[in-house]
Amino acid sequence: MIFGVLGRYFARRFAATVLSVFAGVLGLIFTLDFVDTLRRAGEARQASGSLIAWLAVLHTPIVAEQALPFIVLIGAMAAFLNLSRRLELVVARSAGVSVWQFLVPALALALAFGVAEVAAFNPLSTTMKRHAGALEAKLFGANARDAGGFWLRQKTVDGPSIVHVDGRDPDTDEFIGVEAYNFGRDGIFNQRVDARTAVLRDGYWEMHDAEVVTPGDDESHARIYLLATSLTRAQLSQSFVPPDTISFYGLKPLAEEVREAGLDATPYLMRRQQLLALPLSLAAMTLVAACFSLRLFRMGGVQRMVLGGVSAGFVLYVGSKIIGDLGNAGLVSTPVAAWSPAIGGCLFGVYLLLHQEDG
Repeated sequence: MIFGVLGRYFARRFAATVLSVFAGVLGLIFTLDFVDTLRRAGEARQASGSLIAWLAVLHTPIVAEQALPFIVLIGAMAAFLNLSRRLELVVARSAGVSVWQFLVPALALALAFGVAEVAAFNPLSTTMKRHAGALEAKLFGANARDAGGFWLRQKTVDGPSIVHVDGRDPDTDEFIGVEAYNFGRDGIFNQRVDARTAVLRDGYWEMHDAEVVTPGDDESHARIYLLATSLTRAQLSQSFVPPDTISFYGLKPLAEEVREAGLDATPYLMRRQQLLALPLSLAAMTLVAACFSLRLFRMGGVQRMVLGGVSAGFVLYVGSKIIGDLGNAGLVSTPVAAWSPAIGGCLFGVYLLLHQEDG
């Protein structure tokens, strides 16, 4: 019966509630972003009201994507509480339908929402975010420098080198704060170069205002220092691409390119694993919502149930962020960091439901 009329009814109610919450969150995000962008618009004379509204539209999907687990949690709790308030769950139980049976449509839809988000909504949101970044640079300028330094190792005809870059100035396309540790062909360290700025040319680094330190020799200054390299500008520019601006389909190829360039591809691999685990994460949020929203209204304590469900979802979300940071730092493997919060949330929900319903 759960796969027939009753199952379709529960599925429609669950889908309608979650989509309503999603639409409300989209509207809230758009309004807040529009107000914030409007405040900044005084710096740009060419920014019209319609252009600012379009910029807020471009920002909205990527923020909504980050809030999707909470959207499913709140939507699922609202759906279950409404079914309980109208005594529909009581009728279902009296007909012999267990909690596991009427949770099947909700779990199936949660998994479907996760797959749809990864397959369709994520490419759309990342594309819109890239367009928003280009439009912002045009309207407000790009005075802020790209942050987030990185290390890389390169092999050249003169021997290997280890290079550290602090950041990049988007106005001049120069790399800032470049350090190079050069080794001879025999692998022995022979020189350190500290440059204020550098430009990557075809086949070499052009380092400006460089301080050159050679073991056993005095420190010297070079207005321009040339360092051979096998890296290309396309490879190096990938290190400044935030993982959340790359769609699911582009994360794996980009990670391979970054790895070939001698850079750290862990953030891209971590982001890909998190997207793969998203359907299970939404199912975990649905189970957590069920744990705190199946109690009868006449028994009271609804406010405490809602607060407990939101708190449990918040703890699960914070835990996933902490483990995700450990995965990005390389302290935990990316599959473990991405999948363990979702699996843990599912086990937590199943345990509580077993205790409440069968124990």
